[in-house]
Amino acid sequence: MINWNNLDTLEAFKELKETPLVDLNKVMSGEAGAERVKTYNIPMAEGLNYNFAAKKVDDTTLKALEKLATEAELSDKFAALYNGEVVNTGENRLVLHHMTRGQLGEAVNADGVDKRTFYTTQQKRIAEFADKVHNGAITNGAGEKFTTVVQIGIGGSDLGPRAMYIALENWAKKNNSFKMEAHFISNVDPDDASAVLTSIDVAHSLFILVSKSGTTLETLTNESFVKNALKEAGLDPAKHMIAVTSETSPLAKSDDYLDAFYMDDYIGGRFSSTSSVGGAVLSLAFGPDVFADFLEGASAEDKLALNKDVLKNPAMLDALIGVYERNVLGYECTAVLPYSQGLSRFPAHLQQLDMESNGKSVNRFNEPVNYPTGPVIFGEPGTNGQHSFYQLLHQGTNIVPLQFIGFKNSQLENDVTIQDSTSQQKLCANVAAQIVAFACGKDDNNPNKTFKGGRPSSIITGDKLTPKSLGALLSHFENKVMFQGFLWNINSFDQEGVQLGKVLAKRVLAHDTDGALKVYSQMLGI
Repeated sequence: MINWNNLDTLEAFKELKETPLVDLNKVMSGEAGAERVKTYNIPMAEGLNYNFAAKKVDDTTLKALEKLATEAELSDKFAALYNGEVVNTGENRLVLHHMTRGQLGEAVNADGVDKRTFYTTQQKRIAEFADKVHNGAITNGAGEKFTTVVQIGIGGSDLGPRAMYIALENWAKKNNSFKMEAHFISNVDPDDASAVLTSIDVAHSLFILVSKSGTTLETLTNESFVKNALKEAGLDPAKHMIAVTSETSPLAKSDDYLDAFYMDDYIGGRFSSTSSVGGAVLSLAFGPDVFADFLEGASAEDKLALNKDVLKNPAMLDALIGVYERNVLGYECTAVLPYSQGLSRFPAHLQQLDMESNGKSVNRFNEPVNYPTGPVIFGEPGTNGQHSFYQLLHQGTNIVPLQFIGFKNSQLENDVTIQDSTSQQKLCANVAAQIVAFACGKDDNNPNKTFKGGRPSSIITGDKLTPKSLGALLSHFENKVMFQGFLWNINSFDQEGVQLGKVLAKRVLAHDTDGALKVYSQMLGI
């Protein structure tokens, strides 16, 4: 029997708060720092590594975190999740996104079907459809090949798939796996859809409408926008559109689409990149084999999350350190800083993943919690961020924990040597320098040039950003968010916080307003 208890009731958490604070400047200096970097390292899947040497932890802290993981029953709660217990208590649903990339435990039956079989069936259908598009068996109304794919969706139907597409676009071009250019329409702002439609050849474009319920206002509005553009071009929208939706939605089995591929209520939008939501666009853009490799990388990292040994479970340790920083050290934010241009939209995806999951103030039993939960997540790729917000990170009054990501090699391997080093070497030199600068700081007689240091960071390193390493990277952060939700005793898998604004917006459009809502509506010309 699993016990779901608030963080502040756990004896191990009380012990954690009593552990001596680590002087990061001291432990990261000199030979001690060098040895620490070599030691505080955990292998991840697909050649990645999680290094936490520049975090404010030592062996004493780690032992306290191990006790916390045991008392909080993190491994047992993960097992309950992947074995099909109702972990999403807010919506009374299973949580099965792991099953889109592998079977971690027992067979799970829901809605009268084996769910692993359901997901693999959809992946196979998408693969067959993508192959037919690529070989010309499925064409536009004029019998010509589609050259572009456009995903219409918002939130998890956009952020994750868009981030994954951007991450693999250059790799696919380098490795002869680039099949179709992809674009994304998400914002209900008409300028978004207009900008995409004016930049593509509509006649040779295939559109993917993604909406689990088939009722998402922004997505259906953009669908109408696209259909209107197709009709104005003398094209039949039904020959240019497919749907990714649930089997019970009004979009399923409709003559308005070439085909429909299915998801279910057991996969939240922000966890859906490895489902049909990401599968359709990524398989069309890069081919089904690339998407399969992406799933393989995610599955390999999921298996590491099963390990009960915290020091062999990178996602669990990352989660524990994050809770220590949030609830003991009092840090309110986390910056995600990928030193890879391919990951330029990865922080935006993680922002939704983390903040929509763990931005909660009541526990799983709808009782208020008396401690901070999810941090504010933000980030940009390096080295761009260094010339933007790093000033505050280095010398601001708030300490912001940092999560760096870096690769030894670039995706395109197209580089030049300038001043005795390549561009990639300069990139990697910058991330190494930033970690030490944040940790150790610098003394100066001029206070304006003094860096106090003591600013914690971790780094995930790898050889190159590939489909498999991207899948492992995605899985790491998904599992980190899950473990932190378990520690905070909150439900990470619903998102009631996005609903109120939607309800009020419908009232505005129906002119059913009064008070401040009415005045603001009038101010905006509604």
